[in-house]
Amino acid sequence: MAVKQFKAESKKLLDLMVNSIYSNKEIFLRELISNASDAIDKLYFKSLTDHSVPSRKEDYKIHLTLDKDNRTITLTDNGIGMTREELEKNLGTIARSGSFDFKAENKAEDIDIIGQFGVGFYSAFMVASRVTVISRAFGSDTAWKWESKGAEGYTITEADKPEVGTQVILVVKESTPEENYDRFLDEYTLVGIVKKYSDYVRYPIQMYREKTRQKEKPADAGEDYTPEYETYTELETLNSMVPLWKRSKGEVTDEEYNQFYKDKFYDFTDPARVIVSRTEGAATYNALLFIPGRAPYDYYTRDYEKGLQLYASGVLIMEKCADLLPDHFSFVKGVVDSQDLSLNISREMLQQDGRLKLIRSSLEKKIKNELNAMKTGEREKYEAFFKNFGRQLKYGCYADYGMHADQLKDLLLFYSAREKKMVTLAEYVEKMGADQKFIYYAAGDSADRLAKLPAAELVLDKGFDVLLLTEDVDEFCLQMLRRYGEKDAEKEFRNVSSGDLGLETEEEKKAAEEKTEANKALFDAMKEALAGKVEAVRLSTRLKSHPVCLSSEGPLSLEMEKVLSAMPGAEGAPKSQKVLEINADHPIFATLQSLQEKGETEKLGRYAGILYDQALLIEGLPIEDPVAYAQAVCELMQ
Repeated sequence: MAVKQFKAESKKLLDLMVNSIYSNKEIFLRELISNASDAIDKLYFKSLTDHSVPSRKEDYKIHLTLDKDNRTITLTDNGIGMTREELEKNLGTIARSGSFDFKAENKAEDIDIIGQFGVGFYSAFMVASRVTVISRAFGSDTAWKWESKGAEGYTITEADKPEVGTQVILVVKESTPEENYDRFLDEYTLVGIVKKYSDYVRYPIQMYREKTRQKEKPADAGEDYTPEYETYTELETLNSMVPLWKRSKGEVTDEEYNQFYKDKFYDFTDPARVIVSRTEGAATYNALLFIPGRAPYDYYTRDYEKGLQLYASGVLIMEKCADLLPDHFSFVKGVVDSQDLSLNISREMLQQDGRLKLIRSSLEKKIKNELNAMKTGEREKYEAFFKNFGRQLKYGCYADYGMHADQLKDLLLFYSAREKKMVTLAEYVEKMGADQKFIYYAAGDSADRLAKLPAAELVLDKGFDVLLLTEDVDEFCLQMLRRYGEKDAEKEFRNVSSGDLGLETEEEKKAAEEKTEANKALFDAMKEALAGKVEAVRLSTRLKSHPVCLSSEGPLSLEMEKVLSAMPGAEGAPKSQKVLEINADHPIFATLQSLQEKGETEKLGRYAGILYDQALLIEGLPIEDPVAYAQAVCELMQ
């Protein structure tokens, strides 16, 4: 019998595919099952116009047989089968796909064919030393056998097969120290592979499985009878066939959705929200998404991998397709099933075509709308969600130079010092008075401490609210937003520790400037004593009972400096431009004036250092020399 040679380029492709293209050998079964499903699809499609073809869908099936002794795995379908010419054309040339041709010839029809690129079949050579295909085409009286041991070539001979369809027989390779091929001869392994990749193939995948049961107790057995067991085989359907995401929402209970989520994504809590999305048109897909009820333990670590499970016509293509989710929605879990995505030859990597981008864009809008609906209709549940994942939404506003800020800003929550609860930016602006110029906020690590900041107390006493930002990303987020509100009536965000809070009248500002000028020598001496630690020392219009505070000038606030300084390798982190503000109505100011008038420069310098360190402590910033500060305070007490 003459061995036919693969074409030279086919040999290279076969070697490349077996050794490189597929990173996971177990997908060979997924590919063969997909081919079997396609063959049945073709016959069923033919039955729509040819009444001689059996049209009962329930008669179609895929059968899996395992023979450990002979090291074979056999997959049989009762699909359309192949003639000798089709075997030659489809299997003799690698990357030639009968499914692709079939779909091209029926462009006008809505045909869902899984395998379109013709190399999936050859993944069998990753695990098999010999592959035999016996096929009888519908309408033909003759069956043909295609057989190959790999790149050296193949043979085609006449065969005996009474039924229409195709049978693929794999002789599994012997195990080596580098690869355990014996695992594919384990029944539970094969069942697991089917469940993992092909659970939603539309035709039943059946297998005779060995099971154990207790024998019936004999009528004359005594009380000391020991139960006996027997083994038997039973035909079992391995796949569920109908994906949950393809059923209408009214047909699925909340309990079914919750259990699916917990089983599929290994969580023990119910999801906070279930999102069902179906779209037809430029990008046709079904999606079933879940917002988790709690953050995974590794969510805010480098180890966390975002992504949705991606299916093509019910066949798992990727465990985690990161391209379907933006980073700010990386907490979402779920599945997307599309029948028209463009896949490359490995079925493990997606080409970045327009349809994938359309699906991503559609999902992003759907997730945002669902979060808005939760925020409006289930506020308590939304606040619990935000506690888990709000940091990611804030980071999304800041990342990519604020590209997503407008999309995410209405999903943000911050703690209101006046309302004593979490509020949205819209809720804050809605309660602003007509005379309020800015959206005020204070940033630090403790809401209680922030509410007691001198500047925050002043803003609150004026009747204005202050947002208390306690996460390191908060201020960076608001800085990227810059302002919020209706067009032509937007309000700028203003840190209570920044220079101008817009709370003083022009007369008050002028009086403060005149008093600062009158004490210029004092403030210059204090600035000099602080040796470059501050940009200026001036009188404050924001202090009531406190003697001193720090404010900042420029784009970098005190809290932002603290965050940047805490990062790894932050030795050269930028510093904020600090201003030391003195309360003119506090007794300490008179003491400072007296020291300046008496020429007690050294003592004035020590007092300036103490006041500066006190201002740092009030802001929650570290002081340079705690020991020196403690000694200076003790000297004052003597």
